[in-house]
Amino acid sequence: MGDKPTVAAFGAAHIQALTGLSRYQLREWDKAGFFAPEYAYENRRVAHGRVYSFTDLVGLRTLSVLSKTHKIGLPELKRVAAKLSKWSKTPWSSLTLYVLNREVHFHNPATGKIEGAISGQMAVPIPLENVMDDMRQQADKLRERPQESVGSFERNRYRMRNAVLVAGTRIPVSAIFNYIDAGYSSKKIVEEYPDLKIADIKAALEQRTLLTQAA
Repeated sequence: MGDKPTVAAFGAAHIQALTGLSRYQLREWDKAGFFAPEYAYENRRVAHGRVYSFTDLVGLRTLSVLSKTHKIGLPELKRVAAKLSKWSKTPWSSLTLYVLNREVHFHNPATGKIEGAISGQMAVPIPLENVMDDMRQQADKLRERPQESVGSFERNRYRMRNAVLVAGTRIPVSAIFNYIDAGYSSKKIVEEYPDLKIADIKAALEQRTLLTQAA
């Protein structure tokens, strides 16, 4: 598997499902300046005002494990974040973290040793779960299309400006037509859009007149 996740941006619903954190927690952490989405509008009240990156996802899952599994409270997590900010702007996702006696420890990049984020004491604590690999696997599952969506189309006024899309994707049917008109074969189009199936292109061709009128 490559270094980059298949899905690079996540809405609050995805974050909630993948991390176990509630939307209320996400909103409150954002308001408090504790954890803000990487992609966000200044006015968070607009549609899709909070969009999280894969790095955000890993960090939030780490925080979920620390708070829910290891019972570390938000005040302590804030103190840890302040200490770890010396080493990284995204400590919850980029540093190797551990827990011992409910204290967060980290692998110090400068010394190569494991030390308490607050106490500074050296220790051999219990490592956290491999959050990044776990989140990457679950993020990849988000792009798996249900079999029943292959060869069908949908439109939603809140997605892609109400364009007709290949069901289960964000690919406009018009994009398929553009490639066809440019002389691309079905195989070549699938190479450009790996989420597509040959059956999607066949269905688009069969209903081209109807779909063009609907768009």
